[in-house]
Amino acid sequence: MFRTRLLSGILLMVIALATLITGGELLFGVLLLISLIGMYELYRVFSIEKKAPGIVGYAFAVIYYALIYFEPWISNEELSWQTMLFMAYLICQMAVLVFAYPKYNTQQIFASFFGLFYIAVMLSYIYQTRILPEGIFTVWLVFVCSWGCDTCAYCVGMLIGKHKMAPVLSPKKSVEGGIGGILGAALIGVIYALAINQWGGADADVLTYAFIGAAGGAISQIGDLAASAIKRYHNIKDYGKLIPGHGGILDRFDSVIFTAPIIYYLAIIL
Repeated sequence: MFRTRLLSGILLMVIALATLITGGELLFGVLLLISLIGMYELYRVFSIEKKAPGIVGYAFAVIYYALIYFEPWISNEELSWQTMLFMAYLICQMAVLVFAYPKYNTQQIFASFFGLFYIAVMLSYIYQTRILPEGIFTVWLVFVCSWGCDTCAYCVGMLIGKHKMAPVLSPKKSVEGGIGGILGAALIGVIYALAINQWGGADADVLTYAFIGAAGGAISQIGDLAASAIKRYHNIKDYGKLIPGHGGILDRFDSVIFTAPIIYYLAIIL
């Protein structure tokens, strides 16, 4: 099991390197595909992955990504295309509820509506971070914070963890591990800033990267626990089996989903 998990992790890292360094259409296409697979995994929990609510969700995810891609050409200060899109999405999902009544219950409709935001919108911020000035450096913070925090939290928790963070939801996670993960993500942010300044020709502020690392690490733990909570409520072990040893897209990217928009907005603000 460990070998399978390790090999899958290496393959994921290679794919991440290739897509994030290349950026552009490649990253855009990979994120769209990952978003659709993740939505499929979530919709399967509610038995709508191949039904009308799910199909409407996939369609609007594609439209959302298309609007992001063409935003430089369609931007208008007087109109918010995102607000218009989401209102149309809500109307379409409610139309499914009305015209197919009583085939789908409200929980399925709410889950289908939620899935677009939780997965497609949140993951799109990886692409939006990549196209920022200096985005080729900043985008890596999404993964440095989430995966780095996860590793540090696990190590600290194993060594000195005593107080349970979420005893019912995730008994193995400790407060000490959570704090260690945040501090570890901040330290990794500092090391990363020094590295890209030294060898990448960047001009990253070390303290800023430390703060972003800590904030991203804290948020990533909420993302991890949120995905776990959904699984616990519906009594499933993994969202899928796409990634051997890791589960599905949502099992591997649960923390990244929450970290991506935080890194994007902190990068702009700071």
